Amino acid sequence: MSVLIELGDDRGAGLDERPPPPQVSRRCWVAALVAACVLLGGSAPAARLTPRPGPVVPARATVLGAGPLLMVVDPDPNPPTLSAYDSAAPDGPPRWRVTVPPAAGWSAEVVGDLLLLVERDQARGARATTARSMRTGQPVWRRPERVYAAGDAAVAVSEVRSASDPGRRVEGTVHGVDPATGATRWSVPLPSTAVLRALPGRVLLVQDDGLARLLDARDGTERGRGQLPPADYGPDNPQIVGAHLVLRHPSGGEVALTGYHLPGLAPRWRASAQPGELTLRPCQGLICGQDEQGRWAIDAGTGARLWTWPAGAHWRTVAGPRVSTEPLVVLGMAADGRRSLVATVGRDGHRVSAVLPAGLTDCRRVGAGLICRDGTARVTFWPLDAP
Repeated sequence: MSVLIELGDDRGAGLDERPPPPQVSRRCWVAALVAACVLLGGSAPAARLTPRPGPVVPARATVLGAGPLLMVVDPDPNPPTLSAYDSAAPDGPPRWRVTVPPAAGWSAEVVGDLLLLVERDQARGARATTARSMRTGQPVWRRPERVYAAGDAAVAVSEVRSASDPGRRVEGTVHGVDPATGATRWSVPLPSTAVLRALPGRVLLVQDDGLARLLDARDGTERGRGQLPPADYGPDNPQIVGAHLVLRHPSGGEVALTGYHLPGLAPRWRASAQPGELTLRPCQGLICGQDEQGRWAIDAGTGARLWTWPAGAHWRTVAGPRVSTEPLVVLGMAADGRRSLVATVGRDGHRVSAVLPAGLTDCRRVGAGLICRDGTARVTFWPLDAP
């Protein structure tokens, strides 16, 4: 049974909600909310959670999540400061605060006990990466490239400069990086630009000519290769789940999805896809898609469609970790046009799980919940129940 959780003091939102008269009890409008969410895929409520206040965030600050940390980069001091908080208790004092080099933007992820903090330029391209201790924030090493976590390994690449879509392709040489020291362990040159997917223990490279190579992230050994058809290759295409690769590509005037088995990249299945915008993401061992008709999930090994959610086309995916085995978290607009419904999307389909009050912006997945900006200078942490 799925659980509807009311967050904060605002009432939940229904499909055809109107403000209740003063004499209507709280129990009545909660029941109306439950009925509405049943239509959306949820069911009865079980508990009410209270948001946890987070730190005060300056207007121009960047809020990041990486592993168990909630981080705030304040660009206004000279030099800027990076403060790290426990995402489970964001109202407490920062674990640490350090200065960082000036940059136009930042992104972050975790490898082992290190934080990989990527500095970005005005065009959002990666300029450099500094590895910092998760415990103290102190720098351990620095490289003038984008460094990706690949499980317990790391790889460094130079991104192709592009103001329209930075980071979509890489060029030059791919370097395997020792996470402990930042030293280069191995190098693989690229004859042209390529798409790179860094995954736990593996690196997928897809060149301009469709040649795909699967490398061991620890030593650069080639584990498999194959030829893929022409496609709009990018960070989200192809997608990899376990021992399967799924590619979106044109086929005879239509759009197709083809599944390949790794590491040899032998084709296993093909299915047609809706024309138009299509987004693919891994979700709990499946490939979840979103097109103009809705959301759906397929088995990456067979291409079989496991569930569909027609209304899911109108829900947007919340930003979260680059590599995750958790369900997707999506937000949909409540009937009043102000509040947001929260749903998780995974192996068993979608489940409406919470209602967020009006005025929250820039929500993203951090740890076991969502961090959102509110109407004040403070961010709030909204815990999500386990799926």
